[in-house]
Amino acid sequence: MPRKIEFYDTTLRDGTQAEDFNLSVEDKLRVAQKLDELGIDYIEGGWPGSNPKDARFFREVREIKFKHAKIAAFGSTHHPRKRPEEDTNLRALIEARTPVITIFGKSWDIHVKEALKTTLERNLEIIEASVAYLKPHCEKLFYDAEHFFDGFKENRDYAVATLKKAREAGADVLVLCDTNGGTLPHEIVEIMREVKKRLGKGVSLGIHAHNDTECAVANSLMAVLEGAVQVQGTINGFGERCGNANLCSIIPNLLLKMGYEAEAKKNLHKLTEVSRYVCEIANIPHPRYLPYVGRSAFAHKGGVHVSAVMRQPRTYEHIAPELVGNTRRILVSDLSGRSNILYKAQQFGIRLETDDPMVTKIVEEVKKREAEGYQFEAAEASLELLMYRLIGEPKQYFELLGYRVFDMQNPEEGHPLVEATVMVRVPPGVGEVEHTAASGNGPVNALDNAIRKALERFYPQLKEMVLEDYKVRVLPGSPGTGAMVRVLIFSRDQQDRWGTVGVSHDILEASCKALVDSLTYKLFKDRHKKKS
Repeated sequence: MPRKIEFYDTTLRDGTQAEDFNLSVEDKLRVAQKLDELGIDYIEGGWPGSNPKDARFFREVREIKFKHAKIAAFGSTHHPRKRPEEDTNLRALIEARTPVITIFGKSWDIHVKEALKTTLERNLEIIEASVAYLKPHCEKLFYDAEHFFDGFKENRDYAVATLKKAREAGADVLVLCDTNGGTLPHEIVEIMREVKKRLGKGVSLGIHAHNDTECAVANSLMAVLEGAVQVQGTINGFGERCGNANLCSIIPNLLLKMGYEAEAKKNLHKLTEVSRYVCEIANIPHPRYLPYVGRSAFAHKGGVHVSAVMRQPRTYEHIAPELVGNTRRILVSDLSGRSNILYKAQQFGIRLETDDPMVTKIVEEVKKREAEGYQFEAAEASLELLMYRLIGEPKQYFELLGYRVFDMQNPEEGHPLVEATVMVRVPPGVGEVEHTAASGNGPVNALDNAIRKALERFYPQLKEMVLEDYKVRVLPGSPGTGAMVRVLIFSRDQQDRWGTVGVSHDILEASCKALVDSLTYKLFKDRHKKKS
């Protein structure tokens, strides 16, 4: 009978410790929902006792209904000179009101003496008291044994003693952490076996590996083979220094190649989408050479490889890319992408048969847009509109005839005064022309306000819509200020959230394209809901 494994994602906490990787509260909430769609079992939201941003996340995440995932709050054992009930860190974990709490404690005697500045005996008391105090306040409590493998190598008796105290106090899973990332796979095997022998039957172990020796994925897999029931990691391996164990490699390895079962197996086709989504939200390029989910993971270029793959994909592919939501790319032809388009069409409610010529037309248009710099992973509203336009829907609700943006310094206020003027025609081609202006907090906000002001007389439902977030990325190519830019806009109304994208050499034009798509999508989806 296949063994079950649980996936614990710490992108929102450990991942954000990576250089140049930052997420706002709104970003973290969106990523959490995407991880839930994938079927991740536990999502670590942050450290509520460490900063106001994480505290706000835990307040707002309570309003979200997750299909499967449980949110975890992260923190440390209590201060050596305090009792658990006096410790603000432990109180913050309880006040976060999450179903899962994860705390870490010291396993390495050098950390106890040098970092905590306390005795080995006192550290054991701290671990036991912290776990026992928190246990009644959550459904599950996980204990992260920080620096466990380094601690075990130097003082195995003490390292195991810390685990025993956490287990006796009620920890549901003891997570062994390779915090410095210096342990090798054969050492993981040896230490896991010794730990199980010393703890006896009935203990649940987990693994939390860092990637400083490029072994985090391998170490995680070996730990599971040795009995770990929980794997901690991050999407794309983001994390401090060289990163954490990459769940985008661990999940398919365990589920497709090693025979393990998990909720994520039902949604494995969303893995590539989630991987790219996290990068888009963090406003950083997606690493193209990532295994399984990278753009180059199933790319074939010329010669013998292409000839063989076209006859039998297994000749140069270790799995079918569709299993993880990726796409085979034949770099010298246009024969890739049909399955992805068919999947998305079905998701958007568009009926297309495999041999429908429209599939080829959509593939070609998407490839053309991607060559121009578009990416649709976090802008599915733009992709949905594009596909419907190619099959003859939706109608164009308005026509943007032109716009101007004035950016003037206001000496009295001390900040720029921005005004946008727009002309729109409703309906396009033959309708009434509306000419209006509006100010805003920056050029994009002013442009958004002006377009909305012009349209709300015709479409009052646009008043429900809010521009939630705005991101700009300079694309590789032309140097300096002449480069192409990609603008990603997130919008929402009372029922939905959606993303749209625009690309241009001109940042305002790119922004305008994304804004027009966002407004159009609101009108389009409202019309479709009425029809259904």
